[in-house]
Amino acid sequence: MKLDPYRIKEDFPILSTLTPNGKPLVYLDNGASSQKPKSVIEGTSKYYEEENANIHRGIYHLSQHATELFEKSRIKASHFFGSPCAKSMIFTRGATESINLVAQAWGRTNVSAGDEIVLSVQEHHSNLVPWQMLAQEKGAVLRFIPIKEDTTYDLTDLNTIINRKTKIVAVSHMSNVTGTIHDVKPIIARAHQMGAKVLLDGAQSASHLKINLASLDVDFYAFSAHKMMGPTGVGMLYGREEILEAMPPWLGGGDMIENVDLEISTYANLPAKLEAGTPNIAGVIGFAYALDYLTKLGMENIHEHEMEITEYALTKLNRLGGITIYGTEDMEKRGGVISFTLEGVHPHDVGSILDEEGIAIRVGHHCCQPLMKQWKIPGTCRASFYAYTTKEDVDSLVASLEKVKSIFSRVAKR
Repeated sequence: MKLDPYRIKEDFPILSTLTPNGKPLVYLDNGASSQKPKSVIEGTSKYYEEENANIHRGIYHLSQHATELFEKSRIKASHFFGSPCAKSMIFTRGATESINLVAQAWGRTNVSAGDEIVLSVQEHHSNLVPWQMLAQEKGAVLRFIPIKEDTTYDLTDLNTIINRKTKIVAVSHMSNVTGTIHDVKPIIARAHQMGAKVLLDGAQSASHLKINLASLDVDFYAFSAHKMMGPTGVGMLYGREEILEAMPPWLGGGDMIENVDLEISTYANLPAKLEAGTPNIAGVIGFAYALDYLTKLGMENIHEHEMEITEYALTKLNRLGGITIYGTEDMEKRGGVISFTLEGVHPHDVGSILDEEGIAIRVGHHCCQPLMKQWKIPGTCRASFYAYTTKEDVDSLVASLEKVKSIFSRVAKR
């Protein structure tokens, strides 16, 4: 089904607003966080207005109803992502917390001095710093999968990088910088051959691709709700049931216990064991509305639309001249993200001038400083698309970039 982004835009109140200087908002920062449809906004408000109570503890109707809504969200997420079982879907505050949960709970138990942790050179800081912390604590060694010039993983030395010392491989499924969709199957196969676990950072892929966790054959998969039309402060960690069962809790507190004595406690079964304290109940319930909305649109349809917009944008940007685009030219291997630099103009200057025109893009290192250092640049400009992005949005971006070039051309002549 071909999506109609103009019709979809009508479901997102913020997309009909004006910026402070009176310009229509052109939102092209979906890689950082997506906008929210009315159904998510209203569903979250409904919880606070009509359904608000703490969960898993009360025997009164309101608490039981809130608990039912919360757990239905877990089941819905399990079906949406093709998880083998709902209790393998752990609610967190986001992909960052999900990755930290694995690094701390699984990593502290299973990684020892001399063991190796394999990452890639283009990981988001959220999938780099937690493993650095674990390696420093345990005396483990970090190894890195390089990337090719086209920003895909370079698997030439994969059998050397992933070896019998490897305990876990943690890599991104889709780059937040370039939109490159990585071929992770060889990595997963090699890791499992060596007896290592695999964590995929799905912060970008979850919002743009149809994901089936069973067929991906990963041990852990981390993602955030706010990038897929859901509320902020909500994410999930998928883990194989047997691995999660064997993991000790990371956080202690209410709701994750079976029995507590003064000097020792026993822990609840999954998923409660890994979900200490009162969660973001409204956000989790709001996430269910987002999943319903995404299901209605169809993830395959979203990806098809993004590819059409991305190809259109690449064509228009390449005609500008003086622009460097980072990422693969293979449209089958990229999502709705374009990172670029404009010759002679700092990305922050580009972003500031575009903001005056109502264009919201992301500029900087995108939480990937090692990658920027490898490329020897301070950062890039990143335009990232979603189901509601139109060709007119892209035209506005290109026209504003032409204005940037004109401004800096005049400055250079002075």
